[in-house]
Amino acid sequence: MENNHAYKRRKSSVAHVGNIAIGGDNPIRVQSMTTTNTNDTEACVAQAKRIIDAGGELVRLTTQGSREAENMKNISARLKKDGYMQPLVADVHFNAHVADVAAQYCEKVRINPGNYVDPARTFKKLEYTDEEYKAELQKIEARLLPFLQICREHNTAVRIGVNHGSLSDRIMSRYGDTPAGIVESCMEFLRIFKREHFDDVVISIKASNTVVMVQSVRLLVEAMDKEDMHYPLHLGVTEAGEGEDGRIKSAVGIGALLTEGIGDTIRVSLSEDPECEIPVARKLVELIPECARLRAEAESSIKDDTITLRLDAPDWETFQLKAAMAVGALLIDRKATKLRLECRTETAEANSPLSTLNSKLNTLADALLQAARIKFTKTEYISCPGCGRTLYNLQETIARIKAATSHLVGLKIGIMGCIVNGPGEMADADYGYVGAGRGKISLYRKKECIEKNIPEEEAVDRLLAFIEEDLKRIES
Repeated sequence: MENNHAYKRRKSSVAHVGNIAIGGDNPIRVQSMTTTNTNDTEACVAQAKRIIDAGGELVRLTTQGSREAENMKNISARLKKDGYMQPLVADVHFNAHVADVAAQYCEKVRINPGNYVDPARTFKKLEYTDEEYKAELQKIEARLLPFLQICREHNTAVRIGVNHGSLSDRIMSRYGDTPAGIVESCMEFLRIFKREHFDDVVISIKASNTVVMVQSVRLLVEAMDKEDMHYPLHLGVTEAGEGEDGRIKSAVGIGALLTEGIGDTIRVSLSEDPECEIPVARKLVELIPECARLRAEAESSIKDDTITLRLDAPDWETFQLKAAMAVGALLIDRKATKLRLECRTETAEANSPLSTLNSKLNTLADALLQAARIKFTKTEYISCPGCGRTLYNLQETIARIKAATSHLVGLKIGIMGCIVNGPGEMADADYGYVGAGRGKISLYRKKECIEKNIPEEEAVDRLLAFIEEDLKRIES
């Protein structure tokens, strides 16, 4: 896809989701997802209100089963009674029937092509003849058509949400673990939507790897254009983490596409309380025009494989986000593999002692290079934001694991709330910690599950013991 650094937003069709419109000339929408149990009406309503009060325009809730999907009716009614009219989105995995139920009560339903009809990913290599493969696509269509009819009857929009971490074995076997496979997983569904003239659809392609995420979304835009599809796009870097690292990683991936004019709604996935995501997302949207200009300036500065970026900002977090958005695409595309940041005197940080400022700028440059998968200078944590499927204290667990492993430069550790994306996203990680059920954790080395259903209170220590044993073996 040819990159145009002068900001001009991609023209898309419009999807109507409750009382808001996504795509076209409408504003870029920001959203988040609750972490509460969807059967707990009070908790879901309270958290949804906090997300909306922070500026969230859509709120997504996980619906593991029909009971959770049915309770979306109660959650919606309570919010509307209190004057909160923002659309609710049901997040469905593994059970297509749940999507049918949720479509009756929510303004939008997210379905995952990786597990809507195809069974959950097991990393098995499958062989299909062309006829057998065609038969699998017909199964998808047969299951999807009744769902679309329910959506029409209830004016419910659909999000086709493809995750790198949950591609089906069928797609993986034919296309490999590639952007092409990610895109085809989406296009299989989109072709049915187009043929059925179902237009209230939003597309997302997410990955924890910013390079895969950006390349896949660009490839999807190309594929849709070739088939005369122009659906609105939702952007996000999944399992981005928390704190500065999570914000920087999100801004690199999301910002790379926003500065190219791609994106109609975004979510910044942080392993924090969900309302914390909204100010970051709104800031990214606000910074688009300026960062598109800075991106062009940074590209023109490239010399000796080094980008030089000079900018200012009213505070350090805005400085970080600006830098990430401005150079994200350049680093992902390997226009250069080195980065030099300079701080103008207008920036508050410029008043710091010179040695302190230079240290912060160098640390930020290293963080941006790591977010773009160029150079690893610290431990990499791939951690999800959590949702109603997460049955352990995610934030406390992340803090414990970080405290014990932050000195292991270059090691990649996945910390996942559940199995939806856990094993898949952690295929890129050295070790993984995945919620397996209430109070139970499974541990992974690469794609291999090395211990199942460990009591939660023992799991962090067992993970650290595995890492220590492996490191000793390597050293010896």
